[in-house]
Amino acid sequence: MSGYFHNAVAYSHKILHSVISPGDFVIDATCGNGQDTVFLAQLTGRQGKVMAFDIQAEAIEKTRQLLLKHQCLEQVILIEDSHANLGAYKPEKIKAAMFNLGYLPGGDHNIITSSNDTIAALKTIMDNLVLGGVVTIVGYPGYDAGQQELNEISKYLSGLTQKNFEIINIKAINQRNNPPQILVCSRINGGI
Repeated sequence: MSGYFHNAVAYSHKILHSVISPGDFVIDATCGNGQDTVFLAQLTGRQGKVMAFDIQAEAIEKTRQLLLKHQCLEQVILIEDSHANLGAYKPEKIKAAMFNLGYLPGGDHNIITSSNDTIAALKTIMDNLVLGGVVTIVGYPGYDAGQQELNEISKYLSGLTQKNFEIINIKAINQRNNPPQILVCSRINGGI
């Protein structure tokens, strides 16, 4: 498939690329196989910092190896824990965060993200998101749990005040099989 919007994760990268600068502090809430973590680490540079979470040791190790290969492990903090516990790691002045929900590609499809955990992480991120900061959430409504998760996260985000946040939902409306969607949140007022 080709085209400007052909891949939700790639499109979320385009959005974040326009926001993140060297020296920024960013979050990869679901490091998975490490592709997003490497992308973020390359944008923040050595003067920045990426805090990357995953609940699976396999994902953390795959990410570590990919970061080593791309020579950007130095600016990444890898955390084997749920992103729901993000607040315990005291993130401050977050410029951007990204979530790629669902399951680890090539991994156990029974180990998936949950809306409760993701909403807990989003609450911490929104409290610490700087003015102009952006959060992208790629969700997968093509399976029941993914659709439910996306619905619950959308409900939470729709309750945030429009005075402080702009929130949009990007989805392909002419694609079959419930393609991935991107929720994009930007702080437009307040923040730290």
